[in-house]
Amino acid sequence: MKELQIRTKNLGKRITEGVKAFWKDESGMGTVEVILIIVVLIGLVIVFKKQISGIVEDIFKTIREETREITN
Repeated sequence: MKELQIRTKNLGKRITEGVKAFWKDESGMGTVEVILIIVVLIGLVIVFKKQISGIVEDIFKTIREETREITN
């Protein structure tokens, strides 16, 4: 029983040290910044959806017309 208490106590210390090390680690800050940039880009796409769709449709229309000229 005493051995189990010692193991549990050691496990608790290791978990606490791991949480402290994780909290101090700043290597994940780049990930947060990338996620924020992606959120902003998605917001811009939602706001300008009609304009983007129009541009893409014009581009594909031009591509279709030019490929018809090449095949004829």
